[in-house]
Amino acid sequence: MSQQLLVEYPMAGPPVCANPLARGADGVLRYGNLTPALTELLDLRVHAFAQREAVVEIGGPRFTYRELWHSASRIAGGLQEHGIGYGDRVAIHMPVGARWVQAFLGALLSGAVPVLVHDGLPAAVADRVIADSRADFVLGSGAGDELPDGASYIDDGAALSDLALLCYTSGPAPGATGQDAEPKGVELTNENLLSAIRSVVGALDLPTDGLRNLLLLPLAHASGCVDQLLPTFAVGGTVVLAPDTGKLAEGIATERVDMVSATPRLFARLLPQLAALRQDGMRTEGVSRISSAGHRAERMFVPAAGATPSAALREIFPAARQWSVWGATETSGIGLAVDDRAEADAAVLGFPFGGTELALFGPRASSGHGELLCRGPNVTRRYWNDPEATADRFTGSWFHTGDQVTIDADGLVRRGAAGQSGFPRID
Repeated sequence: MSQQLLVEYPMAGPPVCANPLARGADGVLRYGNLTPALTELLDLRVHAFAQREAVVEIGGPRFTYRELWHSASRIAGGLQEHGIGYGDRVAIHMPVGARWVQAFLGALLSGAVPVLVHDGLPAAVADRVIADSRADFVLGSGAGDELPDGASYIDDGAALSDLALLCYTSGPAPGATGQDAEPKGVELTNENLLSAIRSVVGALDLPTDGLRNLLLLPLAHASGCVDQLLPTFAVGGTVVLAPDTGKLAEGIATERVDMVSATPRLFARLLPQLAALRQDGMRTEGVSRISSAGHRAERMFVPAAGATPSAALREIFPAARQWSVWGATETSGIGLAVDDRAEADAAVLGFPFGGTELALFGPRASSGHGELLCRGPNVTRRYWNDPEATADRFTGSWFHTGDQVTIDADGLVRRGAAGQSGFPRID
């Protein structure tokens, strides 16, 4: 590293998050008024919005905040009866739906650390993830699997520095082999999660007057769970889930959806269907927000030069403001954001927000080109059970993303260094 340059970039560009931050003793910007734990934040929202709908599965169950919290507390009680307690690992390996949300919250309320296992993983990979996490209990994906049920129980003894979630990266970097090709467990603390929630709420200007978010992102990824599910709950909104994307018309119209969240690749795949629905008279003027969030699989989706779904989405949802959010699992899924009305270039990743600070590493760092490094209150401290990867990817508080980018004078980050066409790792 002695022949490389590390150049830090102070936060610049448009103020996409106005929440108060102060620099800690370790040099990292941190929020000073967070609740001690994620469960406490959710508990406060349950009491504030008890009768509001919390989660709706199109064609399936729906729960108010009070109903969802009660059912989750009974799952927590059932887990306790199985010997699960504070700090134990509970793997959530289930398809998207209201039942997933119940299981996730039940694991949280039991005092355990939820381990997110994507239902779409090959069985052998899912088994390795569950084994690597040392899960004490698995809430399985079998349709007939009953969720634990017992006397209502809530463990609220966690602290900001405690591990709150174990989220695995969704796949290898291009060309990776051996251990580097395996998903890595990312330890996210209560502070990481609460900071990410606060940052997303501020950056996307989420309202507290009944936001209804059609969430099409994978719940087992940080981009879905940390950056959409939890912020929607944080503002007392309703998460609308569509396990069957063929029911999007029903979801948008009958559920009065005013926000749609997905990945660029999923939006691109759904554009013909959405356009057809629009032509058939589906009213979409009520959708006021579109959030496009990347994850690791997005690296395989390479649009034509300059092409983004934003223009087509604007025709379908004419009243919607659009955001693109970039991040990695290691950064709780967030870090950079841009308003697509202002910037539609497919190479643009965005401006840092929510306490995320950037640096460039490499021989051309001083001229604005190099490997992107991130630090902030949302960035993990380490990988689970992998000290070698931790030593390789972290320098002090800085996380090495492995992505070659350029940063301009305004702080705007673009994928690929000058003369390169590589796409970033997006988890």
